[in-house]
Amino acid sequence: MARVLISMPEDFLGKIDQVAEGENRTRSELIREALRSYMYKSRVKTSAMATKNAAILEALLD
Repeated sequence: MARVLISMPEDFLGKIDQVAEGENRTRSELIREALRSYMYKSRVKTSAMATKNAAILEALLD
C-alpha cells in the first residue's frame, strides 16, 4: 500500500482521532472511508447533473 503525507491543523487531526477511536478504527481507515464517500457522492452528483441537463436539452429539442 502506498503512503501519503498530508498536512492539516492539529485540532482537526485531534477530531479525526476522536472519531476513529469512537468507531474502533485506525486514522488511516477513517480517512480512506471518508475519501471513498466523497468520491462516490461526487460521481452521484455528476450523474444527477448529467441527467438533469439531458432532460433540459430534450425539452429544448421537442
